[in-house]
Amino acid sequence: MARALMVRSPHAHAKMRKIDVAAAMALPGVIAVLTGADALADGLGPIPHATGSSKTGSDIRLANRDGTERRITQQFALPLDRVRYVGEGVVLVVAETLAQARDAAEAVAIDWEPLPAVVHATAALAHGAPQLWDHIPGNCTLEADLGNPTATAAVFAGAAHCVRLNSWIQRVTGVHMEPRAVAATWDEASAMYTVHASHGLGVVQMRNELASVLGVAVDQIRVVAPQDVGGNFGTRNATYPEFALVAWAARRLHRSVAFKVERSEAFLSDYQGRDLHVDAELALDAFGNFLALRSVNTGNNGAYTTSFIPLNKGAQLMPSLYRIPVAHVVARAAVTNTPATIPYRSAGRPEAIYVIERLIDLAAQQCGFDRLELRRRNMISPLEQPYRNPLGVTYDNGDYNGVMERAIDLADWAGFLHRRRASRTRGRCRGIAVGNYIETTSGAPRERAEILVRPEGKIEIIVGTQSTGQGHETAFPELVAGWFGVPRDLVALRTGDTDFVKAGGGTHSGRSLRMASLVMHHATVEIIEKGRRIAAVLFEADITDVTFENGGFVIKGTDRGHSIFEIAQMALDDGRVSSELGGPLAATSDQVISGLAFPYGTAVCEVEIDPETGELEIQRYTSVDDVGRALNPMILHGQTHGAIAQGVGQALLEQCVFEPETGQNLSGSFMDYAIPRATDLPSLTTALSEVPATSHPLGFRPGSEGGTTPALGVTINAIVHALSEFGITHIEMPATSSRIWQAISEAKMAMSRPRIPDYANTGRKAAISGDTR
Repeated sequence: MARALMVRSPHAHAKMRKIDVAAAMALPGVIAVLTGADALADGLGPIPHATGSSKTGSDIRLANRDGTERRITQQFALPLDRVRYVGEGVVLVVAETLAQARDAAEAVAIDWEPLPAVVHATAALAHGAPQLWDHIPGNCTLEADLGNPTATAAVFAGAAHCVRLNSWIQRVTGVHMEPRAVAATWDEASAMYTVHASHGLGVVQMRNELASVLGVAVDQIRVVAPQDVGGNFGTRNATYPEFALVAWAARRLHRSVAFKVERSEAFLSDYQGRDLHVDAELALDAFGNFLALRSVNTGNNGAYTTSFIPLNKGAQLMPSLYRIPVAHVVARAAVTNTPATIPYRSAGRPEAIYVIERLIDLAAQQCGFDRLELRRRNMISPLEQPYRNPLGVTYDNGDYNGVMERAIDLADWAGFLHRRRASRTRGRCRGIAVGNYIETTSGAPRERAEILVRPEGKIEIIVGTQSTGQGHETAFPELVAGWFGVPRDLVALRTGDTDFVKAGGGTHSGRSLRMASLVMHHATVEIIEKGRRIAAVLFEADITDVTFENGGFVIKGTDRGHSIFEIAQMALDDGRVSSELGGPLAATSDQVISGLAFPYGTAVCEVEIDPETGELEIQRYTSVDDVGRALNPMILHGQTHGAIAQGVGQALLEQCVFEPETGQNLSGSFMDYAIPRATDLPSLTTALSEVPATSHPLGFRPGSEGGTTPALGVTINAIVHALSEFGITHIEMPATSSRIWQAISEAKMAMSRPRIPDYANTGRKAAISGDTR
């Protein structure tokens, strides 16, 4: 197997005048040095990221104000003449060994013409910003309106209180447990590619996209993705250029080829997440009723328009689970000289929930409201459900307030004052906050399940979802075993190989159990019904007298019966069974399932801060999440723990940092990009709520992202509450110790200056009692 290596751009924005590979090709062991021109000559097309239409899916349509579609870019596996971010691959080197490939990569000579760069979306939209694409004037790929701007403006004009938040939800990256890898072979006789890749979304999508890039039929590509791909959470859910390049090289060279990025390469070239600037306002009346919400959400596409999903999902969910009569959201996006962004755990929802929860705490702090009462007063009640939010999304059902009250009780909110007094005796500041959330999950609508009952005593399931550590191999057989009434260890799950997975949408947006359960259930019911018909023939009984229970078919009121495995055997070889009923005891369900799902919950975070150093410790963290029906509580708790760590990690530590002028990545290793360690979190208190979802025939809601969704807002709110004695009203993420210390220092300096009374807001006192805590 030959080894491949990418030559990557050292520039964030530059033209490639000439690429000279002669010296590299002359080195020992070098098999090929391939450029964008070679790829074009061989007919390689762009990667089809499916971002062109706003008319697909169940989310609110996000198109330009004038009705035109968003502007999209084409991403070729190797660029022809221009690079648009540091780390973009420009040359593929293939050699006998990795060391030889490295030597050859260093010998590739490229004549660069550096161009001005821009890394922030708001800067990219400014007049005179460097232009990335000729067909995208002003770098603006989308500017859409959601809601009612006229009615919203009118409400704001007469509101008793208005609070505003101008903030940036910083960019982060997936930092997968193992960097991405791919290996490919080409079989000349069958004209078949076989590609093994650490891909997270699903083998069917990857197969289809590779076929598009390589210009071949889908049945000429086999994609294999192992269950343990080394981590995902969204940033592995798109086709990377190397996946197509390695397959192309295998065919071109008639060699097996393998590629794996180093960790430093991953920091430079992985798809990344978040990166949203928000300028938002909340209007309230004198009693604390929410009246209106407006916001300008500016998303950063990166160099390529790989996805608009985070912007879309976040924009439509800005009101969260609160009763807000009118709203207006401007959702816009820009291309920049940074790696492309795609959905990252809970895509867009943590950003939206961060904004609304920060606004609520600001309203409490600035207008004299109690934080809990403000939420209770404005939370959507079960009597109002289903509820259509002011942006057009209709929520199904849920006990939102009940979950919040349970979280408050588990967190011992009532005992906070005692704990704060204890902290003060040690010279520490202590804060507590609550954060509520709701999600809108959807995902690819098509899913397929095949179930086969084998006479030897096994049941086999094939589905198109893709496990990347969520425990599908445990939970799905558990579910099917329960329906069939057989022990769990008799049921096996097969996924991740297009040799037998014919269709399905993979894993993203909390879709796996939600959609797989429906097609598995449909196939199970079909098998049981077929088994009843076969049993009726064998028993010479009326089908109405045949029941299925405890893994077998029996005649009512008798002890006559056969196990499902015996029926499977008889279906194959008993001459009494007709050709219509004979053959394998199996069924297939292939369905298109549209619509949104709405998991919800509450988190409570309690922090302690040393004001002398800014050092922060999370003392307590509580999360209650409604999952509709909890199939496997242990898996759900584990998902919640990991999700909390990811959300808290962004709130306190994580950030992709790019030098504004040159676009250089300044956080390209774990020396500069911090992620949470076990010691950064306390023992987490998690609980599950089970209010069956009316939007799902089996009552399930997604349960894998809820820990992340409220974590950003609740963590920052707890910090601000701890620092409120210094007059601090906001702190940006990541809230590092140095940033906290600086905020305290600046607040102390401001407090030491003489104050000029502010009479502007006299008479705008809130009616709800102030939160003295």
